[in-house]
Amino acid sequence: MPSLEERIRILEDRAAIQDLVAGYFRAADDDDYAALAQCFTRSARFEASGFEDADGRDGIVAVLKAARSGMGQTVHTPHYVHIRIDGPDAADGLVCAHLELGLGAATYFGAVRYVDRYEREEGEWRLAVRAMRVVHMAPWSAVEASLTSALNVRWPGAEPLASDFPRRRDG
Repeated sequence: MPSLEERIRILEDRAAIQDLVAGYFRAADDDDYAALAQCFTRSARFEASGFEDADGRDGIVAVLKAARSGMGQTVHTPHYVHIRIDGPDAADGLVCAHLELGLGAATYFGAVRYVDRYEREEGEWRLAVRAMRVVHMAPWSAVEASLTSALNVRWPGAEPLASDFPRRRDG
């Protein structure tokens, strides 16, 4: 069994990672690119279904800034974070969230899962890998069918796609 000090450190690490996740969403919604950059390690990787991938803190911020330049107001709402601590400086996470995005003349609503890798860098937990996977996404006018359609990921100007997390229908 871990010592009391180890258990306290794990709890502190989990709280710091949850703060990191919330800080990422707040920085994205506020277009605070300096704060957004601090969420990532220097050599981080960002992947997103339907968007350009990016490497390195500066590259990631450039891609996110370019993507957000065509957006109106946004709301990122994290619901839960599953964290698996790998050691004193590494952890994996799965973040489930809803997004409300002003895209063009429409508001889009959807659910995503971020498959994350966290590493401690310069004494702080940061994102080493963030892979955004889409459960569903649609303009508000089409949300009523966004969980019942086989092609339920609908980004503006793109062909409809299947979810990265289709419902399994095992026996």
